[in-house]
Amino acid sequence: MQFNPCFLIPIFNHHATIGDTVEKLTQYQLPIFIVDDGSNAETQKVLAALAMRYNSIHLLRLPVNGGKGAAVIHGMLQAYQLGFSHALQIDADGQHHIPDAARFLAEGALHPDSVICGQPIYDDTVPKGRLYGRYVTHFWVWVETLSFAIKDSMCGFRLYPLAASCALIDDVELPKRMDFDTAIAVRLAWRGVQFINIPTRVIYPDNGLSHFNMWHDNVRITKMHTRLCCGMLLRLPCLLWRKVFPHPAATQQHWSKRKERGSSLGLRALVMSYRFLGKRVATVLLYPVVAYFYITGTKARRASQAYLKRMHTLGAIPNVGWSMSFLHMLAFAQSGLDKLSAWVGHMANETVDFPNRAALEQVLTSGKGALLIGSHLGNLEMSRALAVQRPGTVINAVVYTDHAQHFNQMLTEANAAFNINLVQVSNFGVATAILFQEKIDRGELIVIVGDRTPPAENGRVSYVDFLGSPAPFAQGPMILASLLACPVYLLFCLREDSGYRVHFEHFADRVQLPRKTRESSLQLYIQRYAERLQAYCVKAPLQWFNFYDFWQK
Repeated sequence: MQFNPCFLIPIFNHHATIGDTVEKLTQYQLPIFIVDDGSNAETQKVLAALAMRYNSIHLLRLPVNGGKGAAVIHGMLQAYQLGFSHALQIDADGQHHIPDAARFLAEGALHPDSVICGQPIYDDTVPKGRLYGRYVTHFWVWVETLSFAIKDSMCGFRLYPLAASCALIDDVELPKRMDFDTAIAVRLAWRGVQFINIPTRVIYPDNGLSHFNMWHDNVRITKMHTRLCCGMLLRLPCLLWRKVFPHPAATQQHWSKRKERGSSLGLRALVMSYRFLGKRVATVLLYPVVAYFYITGTKARRASQAYLKRMHTLGAIPNVGWSMSFLHMLAFAQSGLDKLSAWVGHMANETVDFPNRAALEQVLTSGKGALLIGSHLGNLEMSRALAVQRPGTVINAVVYTDHAQHFNQMLTEANAAFNINLVQVSNFGVATAILFQEKIDRGELIVIVGDRTPPAENGRVSYVDFLGSPAPFAQGPMILASLLACPVYLLFCLREDSGYRVHFEHFADRVQLPRKTRESSLQLYIQRYAERLQAYCVKAPLQWFNFYDFWQK
């Protein structure tokens, strides 16, 4: 399926906020379908002016207000008829965090048959009645689908695959008002469509205009759930069959989709022991914790053994026994404790040597930012914590926070400033470059790891030689570097003796990917990165922490 997306905005009398919403969406250079659901004259005037100003706008109008669902359905059918494959629905009232649209589009490109659904993260502006009332719908949706796949069926920030959605619209009479978002989600799930949930910030602006009618819409939602529960009972054999024999897409075990081991309670216990008993006692407590994960973590233990065999072949370690694998896991746990130490401000307790600090200082004083490519070797966070000690330094770390949400939550609780410069992305291209270009122009640093494949099996990778065999490395960091047209450096921070040493290397003044030789140029750049990563792995063999089969195709 060719990925050809557009934006879809249903609107009813939101003349005060639609202009700002459209202006923010134009940066993505995609067509914008605005469906006027019988708005007043003032809103029509604003929409007409926007259509004159922006060529990307397709302005559609329903003569009489039919409800949000009616507007979305009309927009979907029109967009599909014009050849668009996906529609990213977004509200006109300014509630949704528009920069997250890049993440929705990236996931849609990687998973074109799935619905990319927003999972709201609310601040203090959310009305408590609306917040708690949503959980009633969450419960019934989980019952109706016999699944927890849909985290929030009421969020209007959602990327639809139009082929499946329009087929459903043709076959089923969907509700037309506030019950539309939930009804179409449940029915698409019944048809076997997969859901991917993206956490996204949702606000309730001051003096915001809401069309939710507490009495009428709650009655509609109650009737909808009654119909859906009856529909679930009719489809029960089919739904149970899918539970026993799930769709292959639901059982893929890419590293980014594996469930994080360890409970938040256990991690908080580690934080408490660190704070009240000190790092020395917390370090001792790591041994029984690591022993538990070593015994129960069969897959991680096997991956460690496979990696250590490669290191033994290169002469980096003397043997590959169970004790060496245990030390490998212990080094990983120790690095986590060191990260905690860094983020609570105890850097004075750690010795961090930075021989090439002058090179970094030169980058920071140049006024132009740079891209730093690191890895899961050593402890990258230690170098970040060291660098931010320089006043005015701004560092942005590109992360997949969903994969380690417990640990990231623990660090956030230890230091509220931790999450400020964490930027979660799933794919790299023009949309991602837009997010970072302004940061580079302001002289900020962007840190990204290069030794993880994209969080989808159809993500773009290059196979290069690494530790004796071809291994997949993500093309994303190099593509991002070429789009940003900025200097690129390699950054490794290894534990040596009782402290850490930061290795800061120049990689390229600019990564250039000519169109005619794009693939071969990517191959050369990524092979260079893999060779430097291998050199440092040999230097610190127990500090590479990818506990999965890195070489598996």
